Amino acid sequence: MRYFLLILFSFFFFTACQKAETRYAASLDAKHFILRGKVVAVDKAKKKVTVAHEEIKNYMEAMTMDFPVKDDFVLNDLTKDADIRADLIVDKDAFWLENFSITAAPDPNRQAVVVNEDFAQIGREVPDFRLTNQDGKSISFKDFRGKALAITFIYTRCPLPEYCSLMSRNFSDLVNQLQSETAEQKSKIRLLSISFDPQTDTPQKLKEYGLGYLGKGAKPDFTIWQLATAQDAQVKTIAEFFGLRYETDEADKTQIKHSLRTIVIAPDGKVRKIFSGNEWTTDELYKELYMAAVIND
Repeated sequence: MRYFLLILFSFFFFTACQKAETRYAASLDAKHFILRGKVVAVDKAKKKVTVAHEEIKNYMEAMTMDFPVKDDFVLNDLTKDADIRADLIVDKDAFWLENFSITAAPDPNRQAVVVNEDFAQIGREVPDFRLTNQDGKSISFKDFRGKALAITFIYTRCPLPEYCSLMSRNFSDLVNQLQSETAEQKSKIRLLSISFDPQTDTPQKLKEYGLGYLGKGAKPDFTIWQLATAQDAQVKTIAEFFGLRYETDEADKTQIKHSLRTIVIAPDGKVRKIFSGNEWTTDELYKELYMAAVIND
């Protein structure tokens, strides 16, 4: 019996090791790019590194993003403000960095950037920001009073599957989930994606983008989920209120660096929940929206 258990344990251990080793095994269809940039932060617990990277030719504009790291030991060598070069692998719905090299050590005399964290707090009322939606219609946050509202920020050209695309997939999945609910329940929940790239993301572009997630054969019904944007200054004000950081290059508006933030607003117009990053799930968001709607009743 003991011998059998030893064999069984060895089998599971070997299988687990195989899974760990093949987690970042690229398929034949994987795309390979060279990434160059500066380390902003290192998260050893989540095995990720935040990099302010240069433009990746023929793939992605310059921005600041979190990247999973294939080899854990690399995280011990990465330090804030170090210049790096790495291979970016994009494979289906996953992406990661591997084959790192540090091209320049951080400057010890460089002053740290002070980040303004004066963003919306739980219980704070949201101002009546105005936007233009996918139909070219003017909308405001007060239009959503009486509803439980979730908002997130995107831009339609964002290429990485675990950033803007993931936010939009989650929202479209929630729309599909709500279709099985009663008409009363559906009427209590609304979703809003705000683009911080108004020059490119026109109402027509946002509509096409939304339909791409709702389904090619979908009836153009944006009752539950709307997509909207506004003038640069207004979008910046909205983003700053919700603690979202993004930067546009004044010389080249196509270059965007951004963080991620998804917010649940209660029917009374006050902030109920703030999700930072991209690790929240559709079920978690639905639970927060449902509770907000129920409490309001």
